[in-house]
Amino acid sequence: MIAKPDGFHDECGVFGIWDHSEASRLTYLGLFALQHRGQESCGIVSLNDGQHIHHKALGLVADKFKEPHLDRLKGRAAIGHVRYATTGENLLTNAQPLTAMLGEGPVAIAHNGNIVNAQILKKELQGEGAIFQGSNDTEVLLHLLARDKSKVFEECLMRSLARLEGAFSLAILTKDQLIAARDPMGFRPLSLGKIKNDQGGDSWVVASETCAFDLIEAQFVRDIKPGEIVVIEKGGIRSHWLKEAPRKAQCIFEHVYFSRPDSVVFSRGVYESRKNLGKYLAKECPVDADLVIPVPDSGVAAALGYAEESKIPFDMGIIRNHYVGRTFIEPRQNIRSFGVKVKLNPMSSLLKGKRVIVIDDSIVRGTTSKKIIGLVRAAGATEVHLRIAAPPTTGPCYYGVDTPSKNELIAANNSLEEIRKFIQADSLGYLSVQGLFNAVRADSETFCAACFDGKYPTKLYD
Repeated sequence: MIAKPDGFHDECGVFGIWDHSEASRLTYLGLFALQHRGQESCGIVSLNDGQHIHHKALGLVADKFKEPHLDRLKGRAAIGHVRYATTGENLLTNAQPLTAMLGEGPVAIAHNGNIVNAQILKKELQGEGAIFQGSNDTEVLLHLLARDKSKVFEECLMRSLARLEGAFSLAILTKDQLIAARDPMGFRPLSLGKIKNDQGGDSWVVASETCAFDLIEAQFVRDIKPGEIVVIEKGGIRSHWLKEAPRKAQCIFEHVYFSRPDSVVFSRGVYESRKNLGKYLAKECPVDADLVIPVPDSGVAAALGYAEESKIPFDMGIIRNHYVGRTFIEPRQNIRSFGVKVKLNPMSSLLKGKRVIVIDDSIVRGTTSKKIIGLVRAAGATEVHLRIAAPPTTGPCYYGVDTPSKNELIAANNSLEEIRKFIQADSLGYLSVQGLFNAVRADSETFCAACFDGKYPTKLYD
């Protein structure tokens, strides 16, 4: 059965560090590096003498964490979280890390992913008297932990995680441990690193992406494996394992769009993957033209790959304004395509009289693509050919990436020619699913491409 989006879908980034005198500040920097994974709320919880200190807020990391906040977040261990709520539930009660006082002490959880059976578990827990504070799926895990009878937290955690279906990459802080865990299918990334501390030893670090390690000069050690629970404590580091899944389902969209290009995700360089997407796209969807330009910034690496493979010159024909937030004041006088123009400005000096190939990572509803093509034409291009460095997006993601419902996705309801006519391109081409797998050096048994091919790897609930 196919589920309707339940309001829990989050795009998030998590970070954690153990045994460092600057734990909260390094967590702040780690979250700053992961800001692209969520811009609507942020939070840090530190561990000091067995007690948790936390600060959470709605907004960006750099805006909501100042010196007094970081001074108050004392201790040698911390976890942090950035969140993008995708359905309007941008409330402080949903900001993470979520915290609670359990029988054996405090616990804080930072979660990236989406638990597909969360609603079923929530109803069951409410029937047993549980009171939920927010509308996020992570709170289900807190209640499962609270109801477990074991006094050993690791045993509680393993039993609780075994009841969850779907995607979770977690950083968990207790009174004396930092724990990192991935679901058995490995939907969302989570990496392990280390950095020298003030005592000459190693501090262990976990993060959603390796770009967070680069900023704090931590060394990447390895990926947390699907189904692995890594326990970091005073005595060292060890692993437990959840029951193995019948397959792996690492999210291929991390390489198409979501991760930063300077990260290594699922043991693959993201920038290299995106250039390869462009190369395969050039092989599959060639066109005779004068210039290849990207839609910045998401299309840049793929456009470089397309140009390299096709031998057609590359240039930055569209300039992006990097200082535009999510909201801005529109002029009273009507300006066509103002929302796109305020962010993207085509360069007439480059485009005038040219047959142009525009490279982007996706078409969702089609309205933005249509406006971009209109701007490129208005800048003087004689032909505009749109090439998408991914297959058509035909279904929503239920595992932690924000995609609209099926009836809002233009490729789910229209033919290639109908889409081309709507966006008013001279031609339109998408990368094939096989081309996508080839570019990322992946396969359908270890990666999830359900938003493109409709093959959802888990049961989905109404």
